[in-house]
Amino acid sequence: MAGLAQDGSNPDVSLLYDINGLAKDAPHWFDRVMEFVGEYGIVIGLVLVALGAWWSVRKRPQEAPSAVAGLIWAPLAAGLALLANIPIRGIVQRPRPFKDHQGLDVLVAGKTDYSFVSDHATLTMAIAVGVFMAHRAFGVGAIALALLEGFCRVYMGVHYPTDVVGGFALGTAVTLLLAPLAMMLLTPLTTAIAGSRAGWLVRDGRAAHAVGSAAGEGLPEVPERRSPGGERGNKDLAA
Repeated sequence: MAGLAQDGSNPDVSLLYDINGLAKDAPHWFDRVMEFVGEYGIVIGLVLVALGAWWSVRKRPQEAPSAVAGLIWAPLAAGLALLANIPIRGIVQRPRPFKDHQGLDVLVAGKTDYSFVSDHATLTMAIAVGVFMAHRAFGVGAIALALLEGFCRVYMGVHYPTDVVGGFALGTAVTLLLAPLAMMLLTPLTTAIAGSRAGWLVRDGRAAHAVGSAAGEGLPEVPERRSPGGERGNKDLAA
């Protein structure tokens, strides 16, 4: 851990060596698992969490359109956050940690782009915050997965801790700051879909029936109209 001693004045580098040092002591198979989790596994997990949130919010009769709109916004926000990161990386131009520091155990080869901020951290936190906006319970799980993603990126030796923190901040900021405009545009769309033949994408069929029944029960009863002398007229016709 000579590198740690040499960079002890820099908490970012010190924490990098501490976390990445865990990879040196771990079994080879565990490093391979962390490599898959950090590159693909967390993203796949977030997709499954988002699908679970979608399945759940469809059962909320009144809230379904806005909640589904929030879930649609989550991946869109992630995409915008990744686009915003392109000029940030170009301006900062921070090399990958293994280029400036010796003794790191790098689990993923071929990372030649700049390090700040982490695309994976940006992507996962943007999706997680979007899911949290739509469904609190699933959102907490999504945020936990995003935090695990950040740990994996440092464990793998491809990012500094501050790269991850910057990615978390960027993903959160883009998702929250643009959410009012996004919801204003997406909620009418999901509301229209809910009333169409594809309504099952937004609202569960039983939930939609419950809304219709509740609306029907709230309507005042309309009395039957009778024409003047209606009964007498009927009797005359019968005669």
